[in-house]
Amino acid sequence: MTDLNKKVFWITGASSGIGKALATEAAKKPCSIILSGRREEALKELADALPVDCLVLPFEVTDYDQLADIVERAWAWRGQVDILVNNAGISQRCIAIDTKPEIYTELINIDLIAPIWLTQLQLRRMADAGGGHIVAISSVAGRIGAPLRTAYCAAKHGLIGYMDALRSEVDKPHNIRVTNVLPGSVATDVARNAITGEGGRRGLSDEVIDAGDDPLDCAKAILVAIQDDLPELIFAKEMELGLAQMRHADPDTFFEAVADFGAQTVSQYWAEKSASEG
Repeated sequence: MTDLNKKVFWITGASSGIGKALATEAAKKPCSIILSGRREEALKELADALPVDCLVLPFEVTDYDQLADIVERAWAWRGQVDILVNNAGISQRCIAIDTKPEIYTELINIDLIAPIWLTQLQLRRMADAGGGHIVAISSVAGRIGAPLRTAYCAAKHGLIGYMDALRSEVDKPHNIRVTNVLPGSVATDVARNAITGEGGRRGLSDEVIDAGDDPLDCAKAILVAIQDDLPELIFAKEMELGLAQMRHADPDTFFEAVADFGAQTVSQYWAEKSASEG
């Protein structure tokens, strides 16, 4: 068990969605929070609204030349970072055959390489401090292959793999816990901000996302998972939870179901694209 009181949280992607909800819920305990993201004004508004001490630390997650300095500033604020939440990321809504190769580099940089860099740059600090907790916000798409998300799935599968391997190295030797979080549909702007095959932003949401779980409920579940030192939390329900579980329990049925769903999704994708271009 991990006592969350008086801990220093560092949350990336904190200006909206799950990140903002996590900061809001964490602030109900006596703690300190480092809020990171690209939108400084939104981070400042959140910091002003929270009843705990906050450090607003905006940065671009793929600005690798600056990350060492960012980590130094984060650790210098309170002399420690107890819980790092790698939440910043972007999704995708385009089929592979209609996607520029550069999109894969961009998305994997944001969703996989960036959290690896941020984690690597403070592993030694956490170990020297006697331990800590690293949280990676992956996705149910990190367990299953979802249509319209080939780059996103590649990054989120990779993030789970990195964190699982890292856990095996740092859990017992260094008292550093690692928790992978796999949300399903949560009511955020993730679909609206998703990248398209040409590199733009989609600008539209999905019905399943709009009808998804409240980000605050997701945040509460994540904090319980951290407190309970869970290696993995699947925060999903109904079909999404069933598919995530079926991936290993009954792979033949899983692959057949996903193939049928994928075919329908691709057909709908081309129909919608043709209508928008017409």
